[in-house]
Amino acid sequence: MTVYLMQIDFHTEGPFGAEMSEAYKPLAQDIAGTNGLIWKIWTENAATSRAGGWYAFSDYESLEAYKEMHCARLTSFGITDIETKIFTPNVDLSVIDHFPAALIS
Repeated sequence: MTVYLMQIDFHTEGPFGAEMSEAYKPLAQDIAGTNGLIWKIWTENAATSRAGGWYAFSDYESLEAYKEMHCARLTSFGITDIETKIFTPNVDLSVIDHFPAALIS
């Protein structure tokens, strides 16, 4: 199975930590129902005022549709410096370095 990974990163003044968890819980629940989504890891760095996430999708079309929708949503919040990167993992090498392959199978 081919898996597609995406990183989204942007500047934000917060919230971070527990406040972020509380504020964005409804959004996380909505994202959980995204077509093709295998998982998302939410990322945050209060020291650099950056947030975003790592996503795994089962197909490229779902990833692209989500990317377009989510970037439009972020832009509607006034966020303009959105960076996106798309990858495919090398699972064989990643497993050697302790990646749990079951997360993407």
